[in-house]
Amino acid sequence: MAAEVRWLFIFHVFSVIYAVLGEIPHRKFEYKYSFKPPYLAQKDGSVPFWEYGGNAIASAENVRVAPSLRSQKGAIWVKQPVAFDWWEVELIFRVTGRGRIGADGLAFWYTRSKGAYNGTVFGSSDQWNGLGIFFDSFDNDNKHNNPYIMAVLNDGTKTFDHTNDGTTQLSTGCLRDFRNKPFATRAKIEYYQNTLTVLFHNGMTNNEQDYEMCFRVENIALPKGGYFGVSAATGGLADDHDVSHFLTHSLYPPGQLRSEGQKVSVEEQEKLSQEYLDYQKKLDQQKEEYRRDHPNEHREKEEFEEYFETDNQRELRQIFSGQSQMFDALRELNRKLDEIVGRQERSLSLISQLQVGGVPSSGQPGQPMQLIDTIRRQEVDTILGNQNAILNTAREIKSYVNEVYTKSDTILNNQARAPTAQVQPMGYDYQSLISEMRDGLNAVKRDVGHVATKLNTGGTDCPTTNCLTTTMFLIFVAIQMVILLAYSTYRDNKEAQAKKLY
Repeated sequence: MAAEVRWLFIFHVFSVIYAVLGEIPHRKFEYKYSFKPPYLAQKDGSVPFWEYGGNAIASAENVRVAPSLRSQKGAIWVKQPVAFDWWEVELIFRVTGRGRIGADGLAFWYTRSKGAYNGTVFGSSDQWNGLGIFFDSFDNDNKHNNPYIMAVLNDGTKTFDHTNDGTTQLSTGCLRDFRNKPFATRAKIEYYQNTLTVLFHNGMTNNEQDYEMCFRVENIALPKGGYFGVSAATGGLADDHDVSHFLTHSLYPPGQLRSEGQKVSVEEQEKLSQEYLDYQKKLDQQKEEYRRDHPNEHREKEEFEEYFETDNQRELRQIFSGQSQMFDALRELNRKLDEIVGRQERSLSLISQLQVGGVPSSGQPGQPMQLIDTIRRQEVDTILGNQNAILNTAREIKSYVNEVYTKSDTILNNQARAPTAQVQPMGYDYQSLISEMRDGLNAVKRDVGHVATKLNTGGTDCPTTNCLTTTMFLIFVAIQMVILLAYSTYRDNKEAQAKKLY
């Protein structure tokens, strides 16, 4: 029975993996719509297949779209329009600055026409027709919700709302910090079958696959034959906005690219086979010449081991390849599950909004319903984290009170057992107080005696009357008693407080 359950579980796992792999589109790298180091810029400063302007600076390692100076704007746009419907762009960039707050931010564009190089929206033109994904690092509306990543669609007629940071126009977004990270931050933007997905890498690790879901929007219709671009701008505050990689892949549904790929692969295979034979002949000829020139050296065995692999190496390579494919499939399955969870959360939010009277957003048809005051997953996680912190603090306070109670009980037991461990009373020490008062009166008597002696011997300090009258004597005694009482009270309080600590 256990074996049957095990095989049934394995069958379901492989069925899910096959279903996931069956939906994965074919990817093809498009070098004419990409740039990356090294040798990103040529000697004349130009970037192949791209053009830039404004305050942008291109080097061999990256494109500094906007430098860390005030009121700088720049952009870089691809020269040719996009010739495929679905695409995926991996954007690797850095936003660094010395200030605690940065400005203004970076923008990824896919628009019907190229934008300006010194425009008003993150360095590009306003009233664009297409998609703009903004990495906004400045809090214009003072709501403490930046840095923020947002997707804004425009049909060419709307003006960007700078005052509210575009919150009234965005389709969706996520709160992520991308400034001053130890490693480069990454954004993977995918547009496939009218669904826009943005994955984000926060730059805290050097793992290239450490992406997390930022947002996913369905029913997005973008114009065909658009242009890719990246722009950035600074204001009163400034950051360096550097883009090192812009990697574009065209996406095709499964089975659509197979026939063309077979035709190309056959031609390429014949060409590569011929080149391989030519190189093989040249290699054999060079080997013969080397053996002829060095008859005393025999390295046939070393050369055989260097250029060929053993059976064990081949088996290990195949095992590693299979495990890598399984890991990729499981990672893709995890990503799909995250998307399913996100869809369920959005569906629950829509249902709750409809129950309280939600209103669809005005504009183009197909846009998602605008939600009001809905709780999000990160907010729930924050609330749970705060509750766990409160519970942990309460447990610590409880343990501390129990420890104090235990120590107090121990001290009382020790004092009860040992006769030397006696607690002094909390009241005043009347014996010491009386002795101190007696000493003070004796000192006063001595002073009076000295004065009387001086008077009897003819002193001139008090020629007419006595220097010390009865009233002055009583006032002096009363002041001294008050001082002694205050000192005794202060000392007893200090001793009582010191005893409480033990």
